[in-house]
Amino acid sequence: MRDGERRPGEPGAAGSTDLADHLWKFRIQYREGRDPEKILRAALKLGVELFGGVEGCVATIHPGAVEARIIHDASVDGWWDRMLFAGFLRGEKVSVPHEMMLARIRRHGRMWGALALRSPNANFHWDARQAFSTIGNLANELIDQADLQRIREVRARVDRKVMEQSHPKHLSYELLHGIRSLTAYDHSAALLIHDADLGVLEVVAEQIAWRKAKGENVGRKFPLKKTLHEVLAQPVVRGFDRNGDVWTNWTGGDPTDLADLLDYDQSPKPGVSAPPEGAILCASLITRSGLLGVLKIASMHPGSFCAYEVDLISQFLPQAAVALQNARRAETLERRMIDAERKHAMADLARGVSHDVNNALGAVLPLVQQLLDEVEHGAFDPQEAVVDLRQVERSIQVCRRIFGGMLNFARGSARNPSDVALAHAVDSALLIFREGFERRGVILEVDVAPTLPSLFAVQADVEQLLLNLLSNARDAIGPGDRLTIRAEASAGWLELLVADTGCGISAEDLAKLQEPFFTTKPNGHGLGLAICRSITAQLRGQFDIRSAPGAGTRVRMRFPAGAGEDR
Repeated sequence: MRDGERRPGEPGAAGSTDLADHLWKFRIQYREGRDPEKILRAALKLGVELFGGVEGCVATIHPGAVEARIIHDASVDGWWDRMLFAGFLRGEKVSVPHEMMLARIRRHGRMWGALALRSPNANFHWDARQAFSTIGNLANELIDQADLQRIREVRARVDRKVMEQSHPKHLSYELLHGIRSLTAYDHSAALLIHDADLGVLEVVAEQIAWRKAKGENVGRKFPLKKTLHEVLAQPVVRGFDRNGDVWTNWTGGDPTDLADLLDYDQSPKPGVSAPPEGAILCASLITRSGLLGVLKIASMHPGSFCAYEVDLISQFLPQAAVALQNARRAETLERRMIDAERKHAMADLARGVSHDVNNALGAVLPLVQQLLDEVEHGAFDPQEAVVDLRQVERSIQVCRRIFGGMLNFARGSARNPSDVALAHAVDSALLIFREGFERRGVILEVDVAPTLPSLFAVQADVEQLLLNLLSNARDAIGPGDRLTIRAEASAGWLELLVADTGCGISAEDLAKLQEPFFTTKPNGHGLGLAICRSITAQLRGQFDIRSAPGAGTRVRMRFPAGAGEDR
């Protein structure tokens, strides 16, 4: 061997000084890294460069797995002893070949993976193995920093949702999404809210990781026994692992029937082959008012969670509980405002359609009186009577449509979301207003196809949105004006347009319409558009109103198709 050549298994010619220099450059380059796998690939590349002419891989092991999984392979033939890696990571006594070096990678408080190098002609000695372990230790340090930064980012994202006063459902799913990015649970997560009046836990948000979908258990309620309520009243995180058909609590001596309660997917729907839950984390959400709810995180394999996840979730509990409580309070106030507006709208609708009803009934009374007089005086003409009775029938049908629409609006107070056909909601609203528009000579254009994608929403809310907008249009248009209602679907969105060619709104008043309680109507209360914006926001939609004096008003709304489908 010539001077200056490197033997297989020896670090670069400068020895420890050369290694320190490479490690320093590696730290500088990746100290802001956010991708742990990228850091590991770079660490492996550094090992290849330092030990020359070798091949390597990055292997990980999941709790419950028999052998390791290769997530990055820099070898010629792609063959690695996965059983050897698995035993090495489980702390078993394994015989590492002389031509191979392994460095353990710890993450999330447990043995997570390994860096592996090999060279067929090498005989790696103690100093080389120590040097390679040093590379692994630095990768550990950089990955810990990346994970810590990710925790900060998730907390900032939740804080931002709180500042935006997000709807409780949106905030709930943001929380579940953030927890998944931190814990990498592979089964599911759910948020259950405690209903103190009914004594139940209700699933309000759920994500299924193993099939990348929203959960199907939203809305399910589970009775909460007094003994379990007392257990959950403590703001702690509990961990359970499945041992056969029995749950064991590895965080304390609390009863395992809490895990039995939360293991509610033991009998999945027909045709759905759901993997069983092997590990559960249960976190109580506590406020000054008591138990708010429970955060549940599940993984497929026992041992998937440890003290790291317990500590991590514990950091989020106070913040999550306060944020959800505030959001639910805001939702309650908003619901009361919408209910109050609904009652006011009924009175407003009654005043608005009274002319239509009077006109319809006003045409009936003379015809009936004439028919009665002709019968009494023997002047009854069957052919003329048919014409008169058809006019009576038309007038009564008008009244029936108007009253039927008002009754539907008054009764449609159920808060259960469902698939809402936009065309049906438009027809329901026009039952009340169509006669008045036609009587006043308004040109009505409706283009809402029944084949459009549905909205997952509360039917009454969508109808109230339309009724408020049509009521505003009714007060702004007259004979010869045009009212257009149009809807279309595009790129996963539903767009609804309500536009008129009426008197329009001044720029000064239009700016004030953003504020609740501002109105230009003598008998108005200024909540109609505020309610429209609120309902649109609940559906994660966009609301835009534009107007100019003499040019009319245009309201455009966009909703994600299937909006609200966070199940």
